[in-house]
Amino acid sequence: MKTLINVAIAIFLVATSASAMSHGKHDIVDVASKAGVFNTLIAAAKAAGLVEALKGKGPITVFAPTDDAFAKLPEGTVESLLKPENKDKLKNILLYHVVAGEVMAKTAITLDSAKTLQGSSFSIKLDGKTLKIDGASVTQADIKASNGVIHVIDSVILPKS
Repeated sequence: MKTLINVAIAIFLVATSASAMSHGKHDIVDVASKAGVFNTLIAAAKAAGLVEALKGKGPITVFAPTDDAFAKLPEGTVESLLKPENKDKLKNILLYHVVAGEVMAKTAITLDSAKTLQGSSFSIKLDGKTLKIDGASVTQADIKASNGVIHVIDSVILPKS
C-alpha cells in the first residue's frame, strides 16, 4: 500500500512539473518573447503586422524558427524582409510557419503534410526520431500557450512559390 501511495505521489509530482512547464496563461507571442531565442521571429511578426493575430484566440500551431535559424539565411535577407516594402512577402513567409488548430507532436508524426495559414502545404516527415517540417528539424516540441502550441525548428522554411 505504501508503495502504491509513493507511486501516486511521484505521478502527481511529474504531472505538476509538466504543467508548470506549460505556458497556458501566456499566448504564443508572450511565450516566444520569454524564451529569448525568438527575437528575430518577434521582430518579423511586428514588421508583418501579425502580432495581434498570434496573440488571438486560436488555437494555432507555430513552427517557430529560432534566431539561429534566421541567421542561416543568406546575408542581408532578414534585413531586406523587414523593410516596409517587403511586408507582404514577409507575411507570406511567416504564415507558412503557422497551421490552424493545435497540432501536438504525437499528431504531427502521423501526417505527411499540413496546410498552412499562408495557403499552401508543407511536408512533414519522421526521419529516425526527428520530426522534419519541409526539411527543418523540430528541436523542441509541444510548448503550450493559451492559444495554441509552438514547435521550435532549426531553419526558416519557405513557401514553394
